[in-house]
Order: sequence, then structure tokens, then C-alpha cells
Amino acid sequence: MKKILIILFIISSLYAKGINQPIAQYLSSGAVTDIVYKDNKLYAATDASSVDIFDKDSKELLQKIKVDPITDFMGDIIDSKVYSVDLIKNKMLILSQAQKGARRVHIYENGKLELLIPYTQKLFIAKAKFIDENNILLALLSNEIISYNIKKKTQNYRVQISQSKFSNFVLNEAKDKVIIADESGSLKIHAIDDASFIEELSGQNLDNVFQVDTKNGIIATAGQDRRVVIYNKKSAYYKKADFLIYSVGLSPSGKLVGYAKDEDNNVAIFNTRTKSNLGLYGGNKMTISNILFINEEDFFVSSDDETINLYKIQ
Repeated sequence: MKKILIILFIISSLYAKGINQPIAQYLSSGAVTDIVYKDNKLYAATDASSVDIFDKDSKELLQKIKVDPITDFMGDIIDSKVYSVDLIKNKMLILSQAQKGARRVHIYENGKLELLIPYTQKLFIAKAKFIDENNILLALLSNEIISYNIKKKTQNYRVQISQSKFSNFVLNEAKDKVIIADESGSLKIHAIDDASFIEELSGQNLDNVFQVDTKNGIIATAGQDRRVVIYNKKSAYYKKADFLIYSVGLSPSGKLVGYAKDEDNNVAIFNTRTKSNLGLYGGNKMTISNILFINEEDFFVSSDDETINLYKIQ
């Protein structure tokens, strides 16, 4: 009875503090590393050798795309961690953990999983996304980017961005620019067609930038220095959080931004133009891995946990 009263007290305390709770939850196969949303379906990359596909409305698990498990350094068979997933038309791009610490890339199309880049190429890929139907962009832990042709299975280019360790990248909506974040705190913007340098944004984050997002010309960062930075054309500002900011996400218009605010894994939302706070959203058990807006009112939050939460901005 005492335990029940304590739980009820905690729940009531959360609501008293104005922490909004999820309107829906989706149970994945493992800790979620990446999420993508398309055509009312949620795609979740997990550390359990799978990409799980959910129907947004029914919350039903529609399908699991499985990659082979791997052998670790001790000779044991373990699950492969899927680091990123992406979609373009009827193709799915899957980056996963492979043998000897290397990475592999698969293309899933028409019910078939094809190995595009094997671990024997010894590419330590941190993230992979589609540029178009025929080309993908790879980022290496060494902070190199590679444009890779799917049909020819050859590299269009390979460019060293900086000597700082790679953290994250994001493509703009037109997919003609890539914004790269690393442990230096600055952002490097390069052209996709030839990797030529365009611009560097610096002076706002003072340490490693864990994540970066861009929508409608607005750029947002999640920093180890507890700063969420907003770049809007030639102006920039930051807000301080109570804890390391592991994740950030912008709404399609760029008007709203969500970021991991505190050690309780709550997500704070604010208006990027007025800087006004719009609410706090809780119910995430582990460190947040992704904040994905699907419109100006609804957003998903994934974490190092099996549960993906869906929220509606009040």
C-alpha cells in the first residue's frame, strides 16, 4: 500500500509541475538509435538487429527488417546495432554494426535485403542517408564524408572535414547541402555535389555538438556544453539547459524546436522566433536519442529504451 501511495504521489507531482505525458507509445525490439516517419508509418532502427515499422494510428508493429547478428571479439553471437535508417521512394537504407568493429550498409527494396557495403571495406561509418535514389552520403568516425554511388558501388568523393571527431550531420530539405557537427562545437556546411566548403558557424557551442537539425533555413544544435543553439540566417542565440543536451529536433517550419532538457529525460519545446517556452514533455525512461516532428503539433521521442513516445503540443 505504501508503494502504491508513493507511485501516485510521483505521478501527481509530475502533472502538478505541468509535465505533459505521451498520447501514444510504440514498443520496439530494443533501444532506438534512429527514427524516420513517412506515409503514416514510423521506422525505428534498434540495437536488436532490426528496423521496426509501426502504423502511427493503430500503433501496430507491421514489420521487422532484420539484419544478421554478428560475432563479437569473444566469439559470441550478438545482435547487430542498427545505427541509422533512411527512406527514399521504395528503398530503405540501413547502416549497422559488423565484424571487427567495422560497419556495413544494406539496401532493402521489394522485400529483399541487399548488402551494398560489406565490413571488409573497413569503413567505420557513423551515419548514412540518401542523397537521391542513386547516391548516399556516408560520414566516418574520422570526420570524413563520402558520396557513394549505389549502382556503380564506387565513391564519388571522399573528403576530410576536420581533425575533430565526427558527431552528427543533417541534409537540408533540398539535399544540396550538408551541415556537419563535431567535437569542436562549430558547424561546417558543405555542398553535396562536390563537397566544396560553404560556411562555418562557430562561437555559440563551446564543446561537442551531439546532434544538429535544420528546417526551413533554421539550424538547431544539441550541445555537451548544455546549450541549444539556434542559427537563423545571420543571427544566432542559445538557451541553457540543466543537463547535457543529447538531442534536438525542429518542426517542419522551423518555428518550434524540442531539446533534451534535463537528467530526467524531459523534452522542452520553445518558439525559435520569440524564444518563448511552450511546454515540458516527460515519460522517457532513458537518454533521448531522437526528437522528430511530423507536423507543427505532433512529435516522436525515442531513447535508449524500447519505448517510442508520441506527443501533442498543448
